Amino acid sequence: MKKIGEYTTRGQITSDDSLMKKIQLFDGRFDTGFRVVFFEVSLQDRSSNATESVSAKLSTELLADNTKWDWDDNREIGWALAAADSNGLAVSTPQTIIDPDNLIVEDLYIGGYSYSDAEEINYMIILEKYDITDWQGALAMVRSRSQG
Repeated sequence: MKKIGEYTTRGQITSDDSLMKKIQLFDGRFDTGFRVVFFEVSLQDRSSNATESVSAKLSTELLADNTKWDWDDNREIGWALAAADSNGLAVSTPQTIIDPDNLIVEDLYIGGYSYSDAEEINYMIILEKYDITDWQGALAMVRSRSQG
């Protein structure tokens, strides 16, 4: 694999237990792929009067449940959470876990859920783009599908 670029995507998603936002990466080629190397989330409203926490996950397919993380599901490749107190200060350091073997040939999906009153969740994702062989692309596509 040869690295051919680095891309950043950032934005907001609405807290929902089942909706996911599609981040279009597919360039019509099966000999290029992306790796997620950074993923972080934060609360949009830092002035709330209560302690709030949010979590989000990245997947290679549209999933139906943002409230749970399933590390046994090949489609889930990244997970993040953040919390802040009533002063807008971080309650804990944001936590992120990224599958180090992730490789995305098609598109990426992000979904998030707030465990309090927060409605919007900020996100930032950094991806590296690679030139890959056709067989690596095919293997990545099979691996990113549900196997269960």
